[in-house]
Amino acid sequence: MKGHIIKGYSGFYYVFSQGKIYECSLRGKNRCKSVRFLVGDLVNFEIISEDKGVIEKLLPRKNQLLRPPIANVDQLIIAAAAKEPSPDLRLIDRLSILAQWNNIEPIICFNKSDLITEEERQKLQAIYQPTGFRLFWTSVLNQEGIDALKQCLKGKISVFAGNSGVGKSSLMNTLGGHWQLATGKVSEKLKRGRHTTRHVELFSLDENALLADTPGFSSLMLPEDLKREELGKLFPELMFFLGQCRFATCLHHQEPDCAVKEAVANGNIAKERYESYLIFLQEVIAAERSY
Repeated sequence: MKGHIIKGYSGFYYVFSQGKIYECSLRGKNRCKSVRFLVGDLVNFEIISEDKGVIEKLLPRKNQLLRPPIANVDQLIIAAAAKEPSPDLRLIDRLSILAQWNNIEPIICFNKSDLITEEERQKLQAIYQPTGFRLFWTSVLNQEGIDALKQCLKGKISVFAGNSGVGKSSLMNTLGGHWQLATGKVSEKLKRGRHTTRHVELFSLDENALLADTPGFSSLMLPEDLKREELGKLFPELMFFLGQCRFATCLHHQEPDCAVKEAVANGNIAKERYESYLIFLQEVIAAERSY
């Protein structure tokens, strides 16, 4: 049999295959290896009783994330609250880089859309529309965007990631219906959420759709092997101006006659995204110098 690991707990791995979950242990040869089995891994396993099995082989991964520890992800749903707490644009941009670097499609989901005005929505839309990333507006309260997002998840392994308090677990509860994840309230004083998800686990929306909630976090390092000349490729709106700068090696920072800086000045690239690019560029350069 072939299936995906959806959870690991106390030395057992729970494998989802053909609409059913099997509690599996590792074959002895796998326990002796240094390979770490991750949620999302595709494995061959042998059924030994009605709902138990033994994992025989780990199949090749198409990608792997360290934080959260998960494999074979098709799309990263970058969840942010449209309000309460205010959207962390820098984290959204970091997560989009992490996704693209690992050949995962980044999808931005602004949740709690019922809390903002149309003007506030248009402002956020203007920042991310030039990226070409798919963008969803959702509200658990009035069900806006829920059906569209559910359609987007079909046939994919998707991971929800973002700050605590943005409503990831509530959104997943609404999408799934047959599971209930713990949810938390946003602190009135700090305007931040509490961590309610403690581990990574895949949930089955149907036989072809698996999705994971992940522990909330507020900081994220850029990929260690990312080089300064590669960073601009992870900002799709910058790539529209490829070859239009005076210098072929332009980093779009201090160089003269830079088409990207001109696009920012003209409003064709959102200044918020360009500010993220500059901050990340300095981080990448600093990391290169530390090696």
